[in-house]
Amino acid sequence: MELSDLKIFKSVVDEGGIVRAAKTLHRVPSNVSARVKQLELSIGARLFYRSKQRLTLTPHGERLLEYAVRMLRLSDEAHAAMRPTAPDGVLKLGSLESTAAGRLPAVLAKYHRAFPQVRIELTTGTNDAMLVALQERRVDAAFIAEVPHPSHQLSVLPLFTERVVLISAAAHGPIRRASDMKGDSLITFPPGCAYRRTFEHWLGHKGVPPARVLEMNSYHAIVACVAAGAGVAVVPESVLEIVDSRHIVQHALPRAHERFVTPLVWRTQEVSRALVALIESVKGGRENYRQGGRKARATEGSEPDHAQEAVRRPMA
Repeated sequence: MELSDLKIFKSVVDEGGIVRAAKTLHRVPSNVSARVKQLELSIGARLFYRSKQRLTLTPHGERLLEYAVRMLRLSDEAHAAMRPTAPDGVLKLGSLESTAAGRLPAVLAKYHRAFPQVRIELTTGTNDAMLVALQERRVDAAFIAEVPHPSHQLSVLPLFTERVVLISAAAHGPIRRASDMKGDSLITFPPGCAYRRTFEHWLGHKGVPPARVLEMNSYHAIVACVAAGAGVAVVPESVLEIVDSRHIVQHALPRAHERFVTPLVWRTQEVSRALVALIESVKGGRENYRQGGRKARATEGSEPDHAQEAVRRPMA
């Protein structure tokens, strides 16, 4: 089995067929087809189900693909390690929208100044969607809200401490307990959002499920709908610093549910030089991130600039 065979095999998978893979590899289709068959003979297993012009991976093919990705990545890393050059190429990152808007601008600006040859591609989505993207190798690393279960396949670096608050329209009555939200709609991201999952679990435990759920994909839209009186929402406090929050009221959640730690997670065995540089960069700034969290806590009891921005006492 040669690395060139694995490269051809992976290209066929990525491109979805022999003809498109041949075009990408600058080969004729018959050569690509022959190399795939040769690979199947060398390992003694069928890699694709063939039906007309459609190819589908067999279980053996799925397993080989995992090894092919790792071996090709290691080969690239080995070549790169022999070249004393700065990180370059593409670094694909996943992130929660709140983290991308409130936390990452400074992080990525610093990284870009240090490593201008690296092109960053940022994808946003829910916590669960980003984990799936990482597992499916659509991103190299992701900033999420819930640390996955311990695994030798994923590395985890805790970074930002987020305080999550409940928000309502200024005209809404005081919210001191879950029952004060009876009949309210919950305005939130689609399923897979860690903040939504925690809040719904708490409401269910209190016997006050949301009357309705309005799903949106933008914190700007969520906050605007809350301000208009459409319902309540849970959002990271940092988000309220970058959206128009003049017409909403913040309510503190129970202390057991108000803190989240945002980690950076990546596949342990697949670390490019560009990703190593990012990991080292954010490690160097962790103390500043934590100081920012302490500052937010220290100002919780200070006098608010506007009455509608006052944070209520924690709910039971």
